[in-house]
Amino acid sequence: MVFGMFMAILDIQIVSASLAEIQAGLSASADEISWVQTSYLIAEVIMIPLSGLLSRALSTRVIFTISCAGFTLMSLMCALSGSITEMIIWRSLQGFLGGAMIPTVFATAFTAFPPSKRAVISPMIGMVATLAPTIGPTVGGYLTDLFSWHWLFLINVPAGIIVCLMVWRLVDFDRPEPALLKRFDWIGLAGMAIFLGCLEFVLEEGPNKDWFQDHLVLICAVLCVTGAVAFFWRAFTQEVPIVDLSAFANRNFWSGCLASFICGIGLYGLTYLYPVYLSRVRGFSALMIGETMFLTGIVMFLSAPIVGRLSTKVDLRLMMGCGFILFAAGTWQASFITKDWTFGELIIPQVLRGSALMLCMVPINNLSLGTLPPARMKNAAGLYNLTRNLGGAVGLALINTLMNNRTDLHLQRLRDSVAWGRTTAEETLAGLTQQYQSLGSDAELAAIKQMAAMVRREAFVMALGDVFLALTALFLMMLLLIPLMRKPKAPGSAEAH
Repeated sequence: MVFGMFMAILDIQIVSASLAEIQAGLSASADEISWVQTSYLIAEVIMIPLSGLLSRALSTRVIFTISCAGFTLMSLMCALSGSITEMIIWRSLQGFLGGAMIPTVFATAFTAFPPSKRAVISPMIGMVATLAPTIGPTVGGYLTDLFSWHWLFLINVPAGIIVCLMVWRLVDFDRPEPALLKRFDWIGLAGMAIFLGCLEFVLEEGPNKDWFQDHLVLICAVLCVTGAVAFFWRAFTQEVPIVDLSAFANRNFWSGCLASFICGIGLYGLTYLYPVYLSRVRGFSALMIGETMFLTGIVMFLSAPIVGRLSTKVDLRLMMGCGFILFAAGTWQASFITKDWTFGELIIPQVLRGSALMLCMVPINNLSLGTLPPARMKNAAGLYNLTRNLGGAVGLALINTLMNNRTDLHLQRLRDSVAWGRTTAEETLAGLTQQYQSLGSDAELAAIKQMAAMVRREAFVMALGDVFLALTALFLMMLLLIPLMRKPKAPGSAEAH
């Protein structure tokens, strides 16, 4: 089951690293190709909370096997796509069908195993949930360079078949409750789908389309609010709601979900920021970026058993606090970024990030789900994983918006430094003009364009530093959450209820 979850999470990142190759292969426009990712994420975010009810109604064995088989079949269809329209359809179905695998694994970890086994199980799940997004660009770069973009999807087929067969053969520890399907809340499902789907779209497209200045983003925002009202009304009034929100009454669960939300910003936000810098400023290829980012994955792999052992001997709240401090230390170090940074300068930030992810994820998993009774676990696992995904979506939207605004601000300030009359600027322009002397009368125009590109690059790098600094403040603020959390007791205790 963990291997299936790894496959589902990895798929998002390996595809995002090679969108340019898919775009060329399908003759798609820049606007169309973004929907290869957006359609998957929207569909997945709808299934994740729904998986709790389906898991109770069908059993863990059945829902996971259906989810994995559907994901595998849709992977094959994506590889066989001949147009961008086909690709978007298959990707949305792949995200929806595969979305149940991730929360089901978390629920199984806390219901099928006793608390004494969590020192082994939780680090394994935490490592997979964070390692897959981290090494995704590396795997995607290798597959695309060595074979073709089709193998981004074909690689899932044999792995998916093996996982389906193994799960059907080995996983059988709970009984289905088919009566739940007779009282299925279709209105609640429609409300949730509109709410989460439109929210994901607004967060994905908003930063690039000036938010509510774009009519489609504005319409989706209104639909999002409408869907949210319908969903929460049904969730609190139905006898069998589509998603049981009662787990939020547990203090550790709601505070753990908030910590998971912020951890999602750190996981997906930094997985986005470093490749953007390496491609736009340093000119690295997808493969070179993957090789640079692989260090974080190595650190996570090495720290997982250490964190697992510590989780049995050290207060989990203290471990989580250390994790967010390391997160903050890494982003603070990265806030001094310049246009000349390469692998050497990124070693410390990446090592700190890799160890921070493990120190955060394992305690957050145990603190959030470790005080809930087994009856609530399946719904709670879906909600818990939803918060991490939404954290990533919200984080990327805020990061892009902040980066655009700060780039414009720094660009305006730098323009004052390269105006006529500034000795350094005029000397630089004269030197560039000399370099382009072979262009004749166009030499000065080429030099001005080159200088403008230099100014834009500097403004962008300065904006990146500001984003890293903002993330530092966010991670340090999470330390205020730790006193609210209780040390987990055995499931089924009085406090758990």
